[in-house]
Amino acid sequence: MRVLHFFKTYLPESVGGIEQVIYQLCQSGVGQGVHSEVLTLSANPEPREVMVADHKVHRAKLDLQIASTGFSFSVLKRFRALAAQADIINYHFPWPFMDLVHFTSGVNKPMVVTYHSDIVRQKHLLRLYSPLMHRFLRSADRIVAASPNYLATSEVLKRYRNKTVVIPYGLDRNSYPAPSVECSASWEQRFGRRFFLFVGVMRYYKGLHILLEAATGTGYPIVIVGAGPLEQELREQAANLGLSHVHFLGRLGEEDKVALLQLCTAILFPSHLRSEAFGISLLEGAMYGKPMISSEIGTGTSYINIHGETGLVVPPSNPAAFREAMRTLWDNPEQARAMGEKASQRYQQLFTSEQMGRQMAHLYRELLGR
Repeated sequence: MRVLHFFKTYLPESVGGIEQVIYQLCQSGVGQGVHSEVLTLSANPEPREVMVADHKVHRAKLDLQIASTGFSFSVLKRFRALAAQADIINYHFPWPFMDLVHFTSGVNKPMVVTYHSDIVRQKHLLRLYSPLMHRFLRSADRIVAASPNYLATSEVLKRYRNKTVVIPYGLDRNSYPAPSVECSASWEQRFGRRFFLFVGVMRYYKGLHILLEAATGTGYPIVIVGAGPLEQELREQAANLGLSHVHFLGRLGEEDKVALLQLCTAILFPSHLRSEAFGISLLEGAMYGKPMISSEIGTGTSYINIHGETGLVVPPSNPAAFREAMRTLWDNPEQARAMGEKASQRYQQLFTSEQMGRQMAHLYRELLGR
């Protein structure tokens, strides 16, 4: 069975949550007899084809970008050619230009839409896009949501409940590198084994400004891994608040990230807006058996992190509540350890890539059977 995944960005050029999901989908499908390829856009598309692990990535020239939407003049021809060879097209939503490509290509293949997130920020543009968006979603054979929480709270998905299925995102721990003794020892020498950890891109919905407010007056060591458009602003906020115990490390490689995940006390995930539809780095924390602190925003974050079991869930945009949650885990290490164990168990029960790959393969075969 051949599946073509289509999204505006992908590895190795772009690293993020959706890219990680597509990667895990492609890799987990191998054992299920699913041959996956990815079509994406790139500002520098040479070479036009690259291998990422066991799957091929096709890159078309990115010509224009408006409001986080990439446009390409050459991708339509590439899409038609690749879609003709595929049995299933798996679109990754949202990307308005993708909808146009779908309708103008004239391709008539079974169609799955992996619904990663509502459009939250561009509300004015959403009014213009809405007719096309709903026409696109109506044309889908199946829509995949990553959590029952998101399906229950998305006003868009409520209109398509009859063809939406929940298949949680999954991760393969074996695809993550095992840190060398030297790497782990270096980070342990710097931060010890008692620190909070945030991993992610510094975007508007990540709530890092809330985390910095929550850190005020605590002294708890907090390590922040990642970069992004708000990095300088957040560094200045931390300096103005006198947060010498907050450490910005910038973007790190996978080995260093895993070493910090293994060493840390707990994962901090202060995202406060629905743009955070799931939380791959939150799931990475659960995978490594760490308790989590997150906010209740009606999305998959509260499907990964169950309040009082795998960690603590607090109201969004509430630094005082976030600070109290940090105090609870810091002052009660045995409770934190027990929550981390339950987080690991929940990952094994629901969120492995093998489970995701098996469920997606079943969905693909169901559509082909029709």
